[in-house]
Amino acid sequence: MSLERLVVEADGASRGNPGDAAGGAVVIDPSSGEILVTAGVLCGHASNNVAEYRGMIEGIEIARELAPEATLHVKLDSKLVVEQMSGRWKIKHPDMKDLSIRAHEVIRGASVSFEWVPREENKRADAAANAALDRKASYRLP
Repeated sequence: MSLERLVVEADGASRGNPGDAAGGAVVIDPSSGEILVTAGVLCGHASNNVAEYRGMIEGIEIARELAPEATLHVKLDSKLVVEQMSGRWKIKHPDMKDLSIRAHEVIRGASVSFEWVPREENKRADAAANAALDRKASYRLP
């Protein structure tokens, strides 16, 4: 299967903010609408913003594994993460600075765009993050 373009939907969940946290990601083939991978990654005790970054990074890593040359379109309901990754907002929090550095390492050499979407349009990634919290384990489902 040759994938030229992938969509990554990402979200974070924190029960307590900060509290038990997880990121979620869904990788989609936009030409067919097929969900290729759904993943959740536990973050331990963290803020929702940290979980958002972790979900995004997980989704981008999966997309790059599936199709290293594909153009990526990343959708998040966190305006903060979208604006920081797009370089329009400064990053002040040390944990998020480290995660931003990691995210930029993961996207190096790829064509990536970021889009803010309303929370209602990001339910699949939210469900993935919450599933990791409910399972108390990170997971990946093809």
